[in-house]
Amino acid sequence: MSTANEVPISDDMIRLGQFLKLAGLAESGTHARDLVADGEVRVNDEPETRRGRQLVRGDRVTVALPEGDESVTVA
Repeated sequence: MSTANEVPISDDMIRLGQFLKLAGLAESGTHARDLVADGEVRVNDEPETRRGRQLVRGDRVTVALPEGDESVTVA
């Protein structure tokens, strides 16, 4: 099951690890790091291995979770 939500950011950009926490897709920085390192994160449907990747409004982040993929758009 896949769902899409929008999560607003206050600046023009946000790092992927920070966004995962802000969006509630990761419980902590360590969890965010592990998700990215394990290949569970895609940005705009492309696998992403850089936790420090800078996201801008309109980017779509998808995380493969045990209960299904969760997609969130940077707003």
